[in-house]
Amino acid sequence: MNKLNYFKLVIPAKSANEGFSRAAVAAFTALADPTVEELSDVKTAVSEAVTNCIVHAYKEKEGLIYIDACFFENGCVRIKIRDRGCGITDVKKAREALFTTAGDERSGLGFTVMESFSDKLTVRSKPGAGTTVTITKYIKGKNDAH
Repeated sequence: MNKLNYFKLVIPAKSANEGFSRAAVAAFTALADPTVEELSDVKTAVSEAVTNCIVHAYKEKEGLIYIDACFFENGCVRIKIRDRGCGITDVKKAREALFTTAGDERSGLGFTVMESFSDKLTVRSKPGAGTTVTITKYIKGKNDAH
């Protein structure tokens, strides 16, 4: 696939930056003229992925979140959200609905939500080295011009 446009963003893993990261990716995605529903899907999936980095990756330590977003000529937007935190020991188990390592205050639905708002979701992780979540969404747009 031919890359048409891209951006990279590095932000501290702080809750104040969740909304900023969602808005930045939404502004980038808006360039493809998505429907309101498509844009909302991307924003929701990104919000969940960034929140996972903030809540789980660094466990009370400071760290960074790396966001790379690309447009491809087939209408695909691919967003990679990566941390260099503690990583996930069992990705398959972590992707199960209602599973959480953060106690009673978390619902354990983050990956389930990301998956339901994406066309494809990939999670790669290595304990002690971090996690990369790749969200793929095909933007058909208002005019179906892509």
